[in-house]
Amino acid sequence: MNVFKFGGASVNSVERIKNVADIVKNYPGEKLLIVISAMGKTTNALEKVVNAFFEGKKEEALELFTAVKQSHLTTAKYLLVKNYNRTEKQLNDFFTEVEWLLYDKPVREYDYYYDQVVCVGELLSTAIVSAYLNEVAINNTWIDVRDIIRTDDNFRDATINWEETQDNVNNSIVPLYTDTNIIITQGFIGCTDENESTTLGREGSDYTAAVFANMLNATAQTIWKDVESVMNADPKEFPNAKPIHELNYDEVIEMAYYGAQVIHPKTIKPLQNKGIPLYVKCFLNPALQGTYIHDETVKGLPPIIVIKQNQALLHLHSHDYSFVGEKPISRLYELLAEIKIKPNLLQSGAVSLMLCLDDRPDKIENLAMAAAELFDVQVEKGLSLLTIRHYNATILEEMTSGKQIVLKQQSPETVQVLMK
Repeated sequence: MNVFKFGGASVNSVERIKNVADIVKNYPGEKLLIVISAMGKTTNALEKVVNAFFEGKKEEALELFTAVKQSHLTTAKYLLVKNYNRTEKQLNDFFTEVEWLLYDKPVREYDYYYDQVVCVGELLSTAIVSAYLNEVAINNTWIDVRDIIRTDDNFRDATINWEETQDNVNNSIVPLYTDTNIIITQGFIGCTDENESTTLGREGSDYTAAVFANMLNATAQTIWKDVESVMNADPKEFPNAKPIHELNYDEVIEMAYYGAQVIHPKTIKPLQNKGIPLYVKCFLNPALQGTYIHDETVKGLPPIIVIKQNQALLHLHSHDYSFVGEKPISRLYELLAEIKIKPNLLQSGAVSLMLCLDDRPDKIENLAMAAAELFDVQVEKGLSLLTIRHYNATILEEMTSGKQIVLKQQSPETVQVLMK
C-alpha cells in the first residue's frame, strides 16, 4: 500500500493529467490511494468568488464562478470520450452545491463560506482525473473525502476527529481494495457532523495524504511536485537553490514551522508516529532521485532559507511600565487562540512584547483592538521575515545586506530576521 499526493501544478493542464496517468502506470498491481489537489490556480480563483460573495457582489461572484466551471468542463471535454457524460453530470452536481450558496446572502462568518466554496476545487479535479484514468484502462474508484474525514467546525483550519475518521477508513475505504487497486480522493477538505464542508489549512493536501498513510498503515507516502526534490530555498526566488536528497522528520518539521512551502506543517507527525517514510519526487521527471525523509540523523545540511512576505509586527507596551508577566502573556495567548492567528516570531522584554504575524488585516485588527485592553499597541506592516537554518556569517550578511533590520532572534541552529 502506497499513498501518492499530486499537487495542483501536476494536474493544471490536459498534458499534465496525462502525465499523472503515465506515472501511475509505473506501479502496476500495487494498491494505491491517490490524493489530488485542485487544478493550478483554482483555489485562488475560488477565493475571489468567496470575496465577491461576502462583499455582497452576487453577480460578480457568479460570473467568477462561471469561469471556474467553464475551465473544468473544457478540460473534461479534451480528456474524455466515453466517460464524458457521466463526468459532466458529476461536475454539475458540484457546481450546484456552490451556486445554491451564492444565490443566498452571507449571514455567517467569512471562514464558513470560504470552506463551502473553496472545497469544490478538489472535488472537480479528482472527478476529472479519476474519469480519465478509467478512460485509459487504469481502473480506479473515486470517493468523496468528506464522507471519510470528520472534523470539528474550526473553518479554514479544522481539526480531524481521528477516532471517527479511522472508523470511516476501516468501514468505507479498506473494503474497496477487494475490488480495486486504486482509490482517488481529495486533499485539503473534510466535513463536520452537521455535513458542512471544512478545510484543513492551506496546502493541507499533504496532510490529508499523511492521515490516510497512517490510517492505512502504508508502506510509504510520495508527494509529487514540480521541483526535483526538497530544495534549500525556493527555486523561484533563488535560482541557485540546491537539492537536498535526504532529510529527517525533525528537520522537515522545523522547515515547515518556519514557513517552507514544500511540506505542510502537520504532515510529518502522522508519518512519524508509524515510521512511514516520505518521498518527494518530481512529476516532470520521475527518474530523478528526489528526497527521502525518515527518522535517522542527517548531517552536513546546507543553509536552508525561508522568506515570508507580508508580515505585520505588533509592538505591545505595558500601560504603566509594569513588568510583562505571566498574566498578560497568558491572556495574549488566549487572544491568539480566540482569533485563530499564530505568531511567526515573538520577542519579550521587561515592559514590552513584539509579535510578528502574517498580515491578515481582519485578524490583525481584531488582535490589536483586543490587546489594547492590556497594552499600548502599535502595528507596523510591509515587513519580510527571513529564517535561515544551519546559517553561517556569510549567508546571513548576504541575505540582510541593504535591509533595515527591525527585529532579530538567533540560536546556534537558526536565525530569524524581520526586515524591510
